[in-house]
Amino acid sequence: MVVVLGLVAFEGRAAEEFRGRFFLGSGDGEYLRLLDTARRLFAPDPEYQNLAMLYYPAWNGLVEGPTWDAWWVQNSYGPTYAALPFLVEPFVTFLQNSQDLWFDQMGDGQRVGAAPPFDWVAPDGCLCDAARPGWIVYRQGDGRTHLHDWGLEFTAAGLLLQSELLLIQRDPAAVGRYLPKLERCARFIETRRDPERNLFLVGAAGNLLAPSFAGWKKPDGTYDKAYHAGLSVTYIAALERLIELQKFAGRSEEARLWTQRREDARRGLAQLTTDEGYFINSLDPDGTRHGVYGAARHGYFESSVNHDAIAFRVVDEAQAERIYAKIASIPGLRPYHFILPNHPSYDDMYEAPEGLWAYGTWVNGGHWSTCEARMMLGYYRLGKFEDARRSWQQLLTFAERFRMDNPLVKFGSEVYQPGQPINLTYDAFGPPAAFVRGLFDYRYGAEGLTLVPQIPPGITRLEQHFPVRLGTKRLYLATVGAGPVTAVAINGVPRTRFDARAVSLPADELPDRAAIELALGGAKLRGLVRARVQAGGARGSTPTTRVGSG
Repeated sequence: MVVVLGLVAFEGRAAEEFRGRFFLGSGDGEYLRLLDTARRLFAPDPEYQNLAMLYYPAWNGLVEGPTWDAWWVQNSYGPTYAALPFLVEPFVTFLQNSQDLWFDQMGDGQRVGAAPPFDWVAPDGCLCDAARPGWIVYRQGDGRTHLHDWGLEFTAAGLLLQSELLLIQRDPAAVGRYLPKLERCARFIETRRDPERNLFLVGAAGNLLAPSFAGWKKPDGTYDKAYHAGLSVTYIAALERLIELQKFAGRSEEARLWTQRREDARRGLAQLTTDEGYFINSLDPDGTRHGVYGAARHGYFESSVNHDAIAFRVVDEAQAERIYAKIASIPGLRPYHFILPNHPSYDDMYEAPEGLWAYGTWVNGGHWSTCEARMMLGYYRLGKFEDARRSWQQLLTFAERFRMDNPLVKFGSEVYQPGQPINLTYDAFGPPAAFVRGLFDYRYGAEGLTLVPQIPPGITRLEQHFPVRLGTKRLYLATVGAGPVTAVAINGVPRTRFDARAVSLPADELPDRAAIELALGGAKLRGLVRARVQAGGARGSTPTTRVGSG
């Protein structure tokens, strides 16, 4: 890889010019270098650990890591969602094969999961904590498993990931195969809806970052279900994508049904929202609220539900800003630039906060890169680019030492397995993927793709020298200028399907190879007219672009 930095004139001021393996641009050279490094982790690379190192022949797919021989929902949620637009073959196939471990063995009310003590028979539509061929764990497998509920939020997250993958692929046959399974997942979650509150009842370890959630501890000391905010948020985001799949499949009646259920769930969230605008963790049936920051009991801040609501646009811009403001006001949430799942320590787990459960170690205040990916997408949405920069810079200190471990203990400052010669986990690919996906947001739907450019204002020119996917089409994106969208061209031809914030790209109006240039803030289009993949480019090598200068 060759990086060339120099000074060029740009609209009357000096700017750095950057040429990397995957990005070319002008302006903030350090940010451009960080973008290029982030993208390098998803192709074979001579310097960094990369995604190819997680290939696993046993199921021709990806594995969580050298010491974790299965495929987890919660660990893959952030990295998979963030990387999906720019993953190319063979990684798309590898990823689908890994997710098929969940869907081929999903609960049906009869199938027995793994060997004892994980030999549970899950309800129809239930996904899992983790799976490998012939082995699936339908509940969170760590902790007091006899208390644990089924994988409710695991199922919602798996529903979202598979729906997003299918919306990107736009393969009618694949949609036809998976849509019945996805509907079973959604119907399973619906069994937990309280129709009066439009909230969802979840027991111990039925949350996504399980087993941090204990549910409702009743006065007699037993545990029961509580209304869990994280499931509502993840399910709403999943339904957004399931609805688009129904539209893609021409199932308008089903789309209307799930739209109504999504809107009912969205209305229910008001009951789990504080006066400051952020979400609590849960609400007990007796009215006790968990996760009201600063309260005498259960006075912690719960991060995942809040950054996910921003990242997946479950909340509007005003509420997203209020949630971020609360996060920024609590220094203990990001002591090493990484978001922690909670601050301060939980006082409502079913275990005492000591040992593995001690604050700052595991699911109680330890850092998880799968969560950081979603936090980073939230940073991009709100224009908090310095937060995104600091996060990726911090993770690079681990990547450069081949220490991409998860979780990170001591509040995100040290690896979980220091005795291993190297560390590698799929979770750790989440932040670099989100650092790239955040630039254009990528909202896939039944009709095509909507781009929402979120380019740091210090970058005055940007070219992505790798494709993003929309069905069989490959899109190469570039911007010039800074600010709102003021002009768009595809293969040099001006287009009008845009407004100041977003660019609409109907799939049936795009060529198979599209060079898409966006002018921002009144800048003049430079004339990006063609994108061509070099030999072997289908496996991620660098494309070339021809830029006409007039």
